Amino acid sequence: MTEGYADASMSTIAARVGGSKGTLYNYFPSKQALFAAFMREECEAEATAAYTLENPDAPVAEALRSIGRKMMRFIFSEKVQALHRLVIAESHRFPELGRTFYEEGPREGQIRLAALIGAWMDAGKLRAADPLRTAEKFADLCKAGLYQRALWNVSIAAETDIDRNVDDAVAIFMAYFG
Repeated sequence: MTEGYADASMSTIAARVGGSKGTLYNYFPSKQALFAAFMREECEAEATAAYTLENPDAPVAEALRSIGRKMMRFIFSEKVQALHRLVIAESHRFPELGRTFYEEGPREGQIRLAALIGAWMDAGKLRAADPLRTAEKFADLCKAGLYQRALWNVSIAAETDIDRNVDDAVAIFMAYFG
């Protein structure tokens, strides 16, 4: 995060974590593989928390509100915003960086949300559609108007902004799919 993807060599990383470059290569065959492992580690706990329903019997709108708020608080965290900026800045020179970030982060979240949405569709609680595309739409609705301003450091989303956005996203989503 400090050096940027291009300037962070395996030697520098090994020195910072207190090991040797050879040991690092024993675990990760490339910098891309190390980045992928970093992304999985960063996102796994948050994704599990965000997409695990506290009350599986809750109405869909209530569950989506909970998921949306957890998802947005994670996306708007300082660490994640810095990571998004890094990937955007470096992915034109290192396309694999953008692909790895997408597959290990946003795409994994969409797949988890799609599984829930698909189950609700199968149960007749939501109108039938492609669950993955539907999950993407819900995430986009949650981010609308806030994400770009945060990404570009124009403004940081306050808790009330996040809550209002998620409430609006759920209302719009349920009006169409509910």
